Amino acid sequence: MTMKEFKIPLSQPDITDLERRYVMEVLQTPNLSLGPKLPEFEKKVSDYVGTRFAVAVNSGTSALHCCIKSFGIGPGDEVITSPFSFIATSNAALFEGAKPVFVDIDPDTYNIDFRQIEEKITERTKAIIPVHVFGLPAEMDAINKIAKKYNLRVLEDAAEAIGAEYKKRKAGSLGDCAVFAFYPNKQITTGEGGIIVTDNESLAALCRSLRNQGRGDTSGWLQHQRLGYNYRLSDINCALGIAQMERLSEILDKRTRVAQWYLEQLHDVPELTTQQIPANCKKSWFVFVVALSPLYSKKSRDEILSHLRKKGIACSNYFSPIHLQPFMAARFGYKEGDFPVTESLSKRTIALPFFANLSKENVRYVTDVLKNSL
Repeated sequence: MTMKEFKIPLSQPDITDLERRYVMEVLQTPNLSLGPKLPEFEKKVSDYVGTRFAVAVNSGTSALHCCIKSFGIGPGDEVITSPFSFIATSNAALFEGAKPVFVDIDPDTYNIDFRQIEEKITERTKAIIPVHVFGLPAEMDAINKIAKKYNLRVLEDAAEAIGAEYKKRKAGSLGDCAVFAFYPNKQITTGEGGIIVTDNESLAALCRSLRNQGRGDTSGWLQHQRLGYNYRLSDINCALGIAQMERLSEILDKRTRVAQWYLEQLHDVPELTTQQIPANCKKSWFVFVVALSPLYSKKSRDEILSHLRKKGIACSNYFSPIHLQPFMAARFGYKEGDFPVTESLSKRTIALPFFANLSKENVRYVTDVLKNSL
């Protein structure tokens, strides 16, 4: 069954006439890239997050890479992060020859267990990358305290967390720098895209140079101050992002409403648990993921996924452990049992259809089929 045949898709962007109009306006100008929409989009994001600077790039992965490089991280260095994340979190360190060092997750929040971080710090450790998994901020005060003690940089992987809050502070404003991602399954989208936010002026300037083939702010088109990349985000993408930022509160409210419908339908199902949200956090709903009881095997989970798909419901597991990806295991010798909480959770997760315009009737259909499959 192809994605087009599913009755209910797994995700879907929330696009309106406003987004279409903003994009069409750009297409009627000669400024398709490096035009006025780029700084306009960056300012909207930085103003929302509360940082001094924002640097838009062509993906969340590119954003992570620019931050790692701007920290001066290179061969032989180590970066501490979570094995329960999208692969880009650790790949960004590998791009610069550094080693991702994993710390297992908290079984309730699914975020990196800050209590295990210090034991993984060595003289080669240069940074910590906490991941705000599924839009829930990590325990940033404790992480920043550890980073300060050992003189480490903190890069928030907030790719899934625009709109989230930790102790009434916006995700993205809690470390040395942060990244958001805007793939179509995220809360808001630019089609493809990402952005770096920071209060550090020199870091922002370096990231702007890195995204634009190493050119300086005042360099000519064929003048390159350093090794750089083509990580630019076009004005077409930025126009879409501007409209999405103008509608961000509306979109987040709609996604929260859909999440509440799911929670109401599933609250009395003992076989299922969901990510626990600490009282000091506001979650920005990226996906709706349930975890089966530990009594269920991975085989049983996969059978449930298959049953849902046969009923026209797109679904997926979320995430597969990074350390058990074949190239990671081959390169660093990771094996099953290294991070038991991550491995156990990964075998039991089910991501259900989730997007801003999902109807209450469809939520009821999904949950009814899920309950029956259990």
